[in-house]
Order: sequence, then structure tokens, then C-alpha cells
Amino acid sequence: MERFVDREDELGRLRDCYESDDADMVVIFGRRRLGKTELVRESLADRDDAILYQATETTRQVQLDAFEDVAAESFPGIDRIESEWESLLGYLADQDAVVVLDEFPYLIDADESLPSVIQRLWDQELRGTGVTLVLVGSSISMMEEATLLGNSPLYGRFSEKIDLRQLDFAAARTFFPESYTPEQLFLAWGIFGGTPYYLDGIDLDDDLGTVIQESLLSRQGFLHDEPEYVLRTELTEPNRYFAILKAIAAGNTTSNEIAQTVGIDGKQISTYTQKLERLRLVEREVPVTEDETKSRRGRYRILDPLFRFWFRFVYGNEDRYERLGADAYGTVIEPELADFVSGAFETRCQDILPELYPDTTFTDIGRWWYNEHEVDVVGLSADGTMVTGECKFTSAPLDYSALASLEAHTEEIRWSPDGTDVAHEFALFARSGFTQSVRDAAADRDDLRLFDLEQIVEPAPSRA
Repeated sequence: MERFVDREDELGRLRDCYESDDADMVVIFGRRRLGKTELVRESLADRDDAILYQATETTRQVQLDAFEDVAAESFPGIDRIESEWESLLGYLADQDAVVVLDEFPYLIDADESLPSVIQRLWDQELRGTGVTLVLVGSSISMMEEATLLGNSPLYGRFSEKIDLRQLDFAAARTFFPESYTPEQLFLAWGIFGGTPYYLDGIDLDDDLGTVIQESLLSRQGFLHDEPEYVLRTELTEPNRYFAILKAIAAGNTTSNEIAQTVGIDGKQISTYTQKLERLRLVEREVPVTEDETKSRRGRYRILDPLFRFWFRFVYGNEDRYERLGADAYGTVIEPELADFVSGAFETRCQDILPELYPDTTFTDIGRWWYNEHEVDVVGLSADGTMVTGECKFTSAPLDYSALASLEAHTEEIRWSPDGTDVAHEFALFARSGFTQSVRDAAADRDDLRLFDLEQIVEPAPSRA
């Protein structure tokens, strides 16, 4: 069983439904390995009116029989009920039970009519009871088709929709040893991310090189085939998607760059990227000052750090690592690791901006770019304050040229709420500290703040 961490918001929403006197339908979906089943188990702790049925890939009748066996442990009277979904669920609704159908897509595979059966039952009988029906699924496409899209049978009938994502940095770091330095934390998080299954399954007490070598580079490693497994469960023809993800991991982030690298017509690439977005595998990012639906300057990035690592370093390189053996990490990975993690470092700096500037209410936070100009962190507020930041995850201290570059790029950002004057604040984020000239500048100015790695790991709101 995975260690259960965080998820307080999701637990609260589930338990509110369980305690409600009204009928509630909850949909929980998200990519595999994120802890959906553990979330439900935790939410049901100490309840004796709950049924947690985990479906498998088998026939309809086997599923019905197995469901009855599980339900009979809490509701023995179900043995007298007709062995049909409509009858069984109707009986449990009369008992105001909590019914969890985990891996709901497997049930649909065996009985395509099930969502329509539940729809009819819900509309005609269940709404007058105190039942809570929880539908859980890892196949995002099937969960959307059955519950979330406008033409799906159960659309609009759920009380809660829980789209489970990775744990954030603060929650994920609880898996790492307390002995980790801030630098080790960032390197490990930048590779393994916030997926509980991954973090619980590797031996993080070893040094990072050993962990990467044994869990990812080795053909026998715990995570060596993980991204391929996840993708093949979601995609019927995955090879083209593999090529797209590898192209993105290599730094080809615009639609044109991806299309040219993969050899796909530029007009067709959106069909594939939109599918990857729906599966929460990639994200299309636009400059923070632009409307996402209208901007033509979108860039794609792989959301899961482990997938980014796998497509950049592992996919297609197995033979090379086998030849290098124990030297694979030191020869190939270690020299590029800081550059690889820099993207996660920027994300962390964006995420903690509200904590670092608690007196500023940000309406948008992200990155900005135009031609050769780029700013790593941009926070925009309704009162006209713009915080811009530069992030450096390098072994050398951040020097004055980085500050000068930040100020020059900031001047190119065209943004002003309601035509008001913009108040500029500048922030510098560094792995290895700052040169004396930068520290002197921060001491002389009230619009410049410096944040080192320890502050980024443990944000402490204050004015410099």
C-alpha cells in the first residue's frame, strides 16, 4: 500500500458527500499511479456503510458476481437481490450506502450500456435516497466519454469532479529523506516529480546517481518501462505520440518545431497534441499576458518530470546505457542534470510567488516571451504591480548581468491593467547564491529581492 500524503481538499470533498442527506455522484479521474484508489480508501476509513469494488478486465457476469461478494460483507441482504446492476445499485441506494466503482472503464468495457443504466436509475430512483456513488477511472478518455462530455450519459449529474494531479513540491518532499539538502531535494523532485507510486517504490536513501541508475537506466529498473506502460494503456497507436513526446523533451516546443522533427504535416499536429493534453501528458503554455485561446505563440511541455526525463534520456538509449554499465549516470546524465532540472526550478519559483509576496494579489502567474526576449517568472496583479523574476539553477552565483538582462526584457512586456501605470518589482532566484554586486544592488533598492535555494524550498514571506 502506498504511503498516503496530503490530499486534504479531496478528502474533505468526498467526506462531505458521504455525510450529506442527499444523493451524490462523484467522479474521480486522473492518470495511472496518482493514488486514486488510496484516496478513496483513506476517505472510507472507519466507515461500515461503504463498498469499494475494484473492477478487473473480465466478463460482465464475473464482475457482477464479484461485486455482490464485496457488497455482501457490509450488506448481507444483497444476496437476495437479482444479479443485475440496476437491481443491485437500487438496493444499496435504499440503504444509503457509499458505493465506489473503481476502474469504472473496465465495467464499461464489459457492458457498454452501464452508464445509461446508471443514468436511468439515477434520474428515476436514486436522487431520492442518501446514496453516494463514486466512479473512479484511470482511462481519462473513457471517463470523459461516460461522465464528463456534454453528450455522455452521466453528464451534469455528478456533485463533485475530482481531477487528481501530482502532489505539489511541499507534499512530494515528505517522501525524501530529511537528510537531503535543498539542492538534493530539487534534483530528486525535478526527476521523479510528485507521483506517489514512483516516490514510494524507489529507495531514496541511496545517492541520487545510484537511484537513477538502478530505477531508470537499468533494463530491470522499477521505472525503466513505466512511461511506455502508461502510454500504451491510453493510446491505441502510440508510436507517433512517442515521437512527439521525444521531440518536446529535446527542446522542440512549438507546433512547427514538433511537426518538422517528427515529420508530420503542420496542420495535423494539433490532433495529436490535443489528445496528449486531454491525457494530462503535455501542457500548452502561452505568454502570461496573452489569451490562451487566441495566442499563436504557444509552447508545449511535458507535465510529468519522470516522463520528461525518460523521453530525454532513456527512450531509445537502452543499448548505450547497457554498454556503459555503472558509468552511465556519470557519463550521460550528471553533466546535463542541472540544465534538465532548471525547468522544474522555474515552475517552483512561479508557484511560490504568492507566498513570497503576500501583500500582492496575483491574477496571473507564468512565463513571458517574445522573439529573443524571455522572462522566467511574471506575476501580474489587478492593482498594476508586475513582479518579474530570473531563475538560475547553475553552479556559479547569479551575477549582475542576469539582473540587467531581466530589466531589459521586462521593458519589452506590454501589459497594463485598465491603462494604469505599472509598478515594477524584480526577483532573482538562484541555486548558488549571488555575486557581491547583486547583493549590493538589492541592499540599495526597495524593488529588488533575492531568493536563494533554502528560501525557495521553505518560503518565508518578508520584505528584503
